[in-house]
Amino acid sequence: MTTAIEPTKPVGLERSCATASSGDWIRTAPDGEGIERIEAFFSGHAYDTHRHDTYAIGYTISGVQSFDYRGAQRDSTPGDLIVLHPDELHNGRAGIESGFRYRMAYVEPGLIMAALAGRASAMPFIGNAVCRDGSLMRALVGLLGDVGHGLEPLERDAAVGALAEALLKLDPSCGLDGAETPAMRACERARDFLSESRDEAIDSTQLEAITGLDRYALARQFRRRYGTSPHHYLVMRRLERARLLIRQGEELAEAAAASGFADQSHMTRHFRKAYGQSPGRWRAMQVGDRPEAA
Repeated sequence: MTTAIEPTKPVGLERSCATASSGDWIRTAPDGEGIERIEAFFSGHAYDTHRHDTYAIGYTISGVQSFDYRGAQRDSTPGDLIVLHPDELHNGRAGIESGFRYRMAYVEPGLIMAALAGRASAMPFIGNAVCRDGSLMRALVGLLGDVGHGLEPLERDAAVGALAEALLKLDPSCGLDGAETPAMRACERARDFLSESRDEAIDSTQLEAITGLDRYALARQFRRRYGTSPHHYLVMRRLERARLLIRQGEELAEAAAASGFADQSHMTRHFRKAYGQSPGRWRAMQVGDRPEAA
């Protein structure tokens, strides 16, 4: 069972706006693959219902951050931690008229599992999506304390290690009983292949040949270790590539073609499902420097 952590007490909230404001913004840290760190501000509607294949872990800086997750509304206030698990549907909006500001790290489960090698057989699961925990907050300070610069390699490793340790402490039930299994190693081979071949059409026969597992066993083991299906993992790697190109100034159609999508509309459909926004809105909200007032 997951170790109990202090849930946030419910607060009285005003109804939030249904549309986005022109004052909303997202600042994305210049990091490499595997981790994305953002700081953002929204005054009303933030994200449509979506799911991604990463942990989303962060905290609210100001205002009230409201979202629906696992069948209930959650409300995060300043100092609260937010822990969303891979492949879990959620959305986002302001809980009060003044909006909310927050920082979030999107971390691939593979990085967490690598940091816990030999100590965990499955991803840690935290039951309270909005909570308070000293160890987890200290880990996030190292990861999100400054989103204005890219993480250096040693800094990145230390931050991921601290985050993994905090998650394992909160969910000791995911601990490893015995040595690493062949199925775990097969999943790692599949993940590496998908990451390297994200621009190519890949079918289950190829993954079966690479891993030695049949497609159904691989799907079960892959989800247990990385929180999503092999196909969704591949789509997310393509979307990561597309977002990088869009930030660099590529037109949406060119970014779609260069990232392995059939066309712009194909990319847009997956973009909305993964991020809760259209590529155009996401691009318009990107800022290079944190606004002085929000």
